[in-house]
Amino acid sequence: MTNLDGASIIVVGATGGLGRHIARLLHERGAKLTLSARNMTNLEALGIPATFVPGDLTDPNFARTLVATAVTANGRLDGVINAAGVVAFGPIAELQNDTLEQLWQINAAGPMRVIRSAADPLAQSAADGRSPFIVTLSGLVAESPTNGLGAYSAVKTALNAFTQVAARELRRQKIRVLDARPGHTETNLSRHPIAGETPKFPTGYQPEAVARRIVDAIENDEKDLPSTAFTDMPSAPSETVPAPAAPVSDDMHPAAQMAAQMPLEVATPATGQSASSSS
Repeated sequence: MTNLDGASIIVVGATGGLGRHIARLLHERGAKLTLSARNMTNLEALGIPATFVPGDLTDPNFARTLVATAVTANGRLDGVINAAGVVAFGPIAELQNDTLEQLWQINAAGPMRVIRSAADPLAQSAADGRSPFIVTLSGLVAESPTNGLGAYSAVKTALNAFTQVAARELRRQKIRVLDARPGHTETNLSRHPIAGETPKFPTGYQPEAVARRIVDAIENDEKDLPSTAFTDMPSAPSETVPAPAAPVSDDMHPAAQMAAQMPLEVATPATGQSASSSS
């Protein structure tokens, strides 16, 4: 088993819907954390003792700065978790260049640069007798590209491919690399797409449960977390609310008018839960 007590670990995207729960679980298990996100205020609001490194994953030099800061703060680096991400919705015919570039840089190129920058200090961790690891979160779309999420599916699939190669290459340095591919989870990801409108999703997994599954996999030396590894996860709490009223017109059949006027209810994430997102 991998001992997290005292381990020096970077969490990228530490203020996100999964990253914050992963960081909290790692802290509870004794890890020395270096937490990264775009906003320092949000990092401090987590209330987790850590070294904070605000920055932008689209900056080609940020990965080196992040890794160097973690090594300086804790004397070594034993693990990296890439939990940052953005999403965009809509058909590929409407995809804009700046949207594609943001998806690529934040969901794929940025995490790739972090992995590259972390390889040497993680190899040193292994040489010193520890069990270093890297975790990426490409999500279910890396297994099943989804309509309306074409570009997002593509960049997450690229990250998954990069992770597979990294796992084979870095195994020689005794660095374990695993990719997590949970289905859609009730985080804030889909509430703030960089393009398009959020579609309606079924109620997704509890983010706390998904985060715990990932941290448990790190401790148990698992080497991959496909979507099937999350099928037993509990769904987030939901509540029933009135459905929007259907339009009624005079030229509708009387039966259709009656059906449209009937009060209906739909399930939605419970108050306090964020809208569902595809991981």
